[in-house]
Amino acid sequence: MGPAGTPYFSERGYRCVAWDQPGYGGTAAVEPYTFEKVADALRRQIAEPAVLAGHSMGGMVAQEAYARFPDRVRALVLTFTSPAFPAGSDFAREFVAARTGPLDQGKSMAEIAALMPTMRGTKSEPSGVDLAQRTMAAVPPDTYRKAVQLLTTFDRRENLPKIRVPTLLIAGSDDRVAPPAVHEKMSKRIPGARYVLLEGCGHLGPMDQPEVFNEVVHSFLKSL
Repeated sequence: MGPAGTPYFSERGYRCVAWDQPGYGGTAAVEPYTFEKVADALRRQIAEPAVLAGHSMGGMVAQEAYARFPDRVRALVLTFTSPAFPAGSDFAREFVAARTGPLDQGKSMAEIAALMPTMRGTKSEPSGVDLAQRTMAAVPPDTYRKAVQLLTTFDRRENLPKIRVPTLLIAGSDDRVAPPAVHEKMSKRIPGARYVLLEGCGHLGPMDQPEVFNEVVHSFLKSL
């Protein structure tokens, strides 16, 4: 659960942890920086079956975690994410170049983070964009480079029908990074999955519409 939602759920009696992926928040990176290594780092944080909630890349990590150690996962909340990176080596190269190019040109993470407003929706909380910018600006450049490359390696489409825990999918109508159509297809392939679309919400998701997002997740948790 991200920092925006931790207080909300803690106040309602849930033990809530905002996990720092390797390389983020002062946590040591892993080598090689692969989904296997990142998921293994997450596994070491889970003492008993937990509800894994992941946003964007975090949703990919949650899917990887379930594929590798389903016994540690009680339920999944996959938000503003995808089951795979778009196929095609040319697209992957262009994706990496577009995102790491500014660093090669000498720009700082703060300057790159200034693009966060382009990912907001038409019904966004202004404070959400500020939080997104501050969070991204604090990411170490080396971690950012590795994370961008990591995204291009993800593909867990074949595992979707094998998910056997309650799963909630949340998408935003204004999300151009992980469009609603992607979540709709995912929900049809995951047995019994619940799908919710947030109108006017962009890729910033829980930072765009924290109150609505938290209410949707809370409703799901109460059903478990």
